[in-house]
Parts: sequence; C-alpha cells; structure tokens
Amino acid sequence: MILGSALFGLFLAAFVAATLVPFQSEILFAGMLVAEPERFGVILLVASVGNVLGSCLNYALGRGLMRMPLPERLRVPEDTLARVEAWFRRWGVWSLLLSWLPLGDVLTLVAGTLRTPLWLFVLLVTVAKTGRYLVLGLIVLGVFG
Repeated sequence: MILGSALFGLFLAAFVAATLVPFQSEILFAGMLVAEPERFGVILLVASVGNVLGSCLNYALGRGLMRMPLPERLRVPEDTLARVEAWFRRWGVWSLLLSWLPLGDVLTLVAGTLRTPLWLFVLLVTVAKTGRYLVLGLIVLGVFG
C-alpha cells in the first residue's frame, strides 16, 4: 500500500516540476504506478493537483512578483521570456494546452504577466497537466501496447 508520505512526496515532486526549478516528476509517478497500478486514480490525482498548483505559483509570479529579486537559477532569460510571450500573444490562451512541454513553465508565467483570467488558466492547465500524466500512466500500465 502506498503510504501517505509517498503520495506527499509525489505531490511535492509534481509541484516543483511545474515551477521554474528544473525538476522531473514523471519517474516517481511511473514508479508508483508500477508498484500499485490499482491506485492509478489516486496517483493521477495527486500528481495532477501538485503540478497544477506549481503552475499557479508561476502564474502568481507573472502577476506581480516578477519584480522581486530572484536567485539567478530561478530567473528566466530575457530572450526566452520574449520568445514565449510572442508565442503566447500569437496563439493566445490556447497555448496553455502545451504547458506540459519543457517550456510550458514559462508559458504559465507569461499567462500571469498578460493577466489571463485565473479560471481559464486553471482550466486549460489542468487539462494539459492531467492529460500528460494520464497518457504517461496508460503507457506505463501497457494500455497502448
């Protein structure tokens, strides 16, 4: 049985992975699924909630905390920010459906900067992040094979 501490660890890993900190949660997610495939729903929920909340932190940073001094490791390079902002302006809020990609964390920051309505942000990011974990989970469990 997966202990609460393991689920909390998955939540933290998913949360951090969604922020600007370079981190991955997929290995832990997959490992937990292999250990207890019957708990797929709980594992998917915990990882998704953690990842969406991490994206919400990026959104909040974009809304106003960007002016705060951040450690160099957490700063987004200006050219990357400009490129992602141009992408976001071109494709609009629908680009948040790509927030599961490696540069998706910057997209969530830009969404806050450009004042995307919070309800729409949460909806699109939840679809993207949960969809990514869902597909990964189905692959790990061999549903596609």
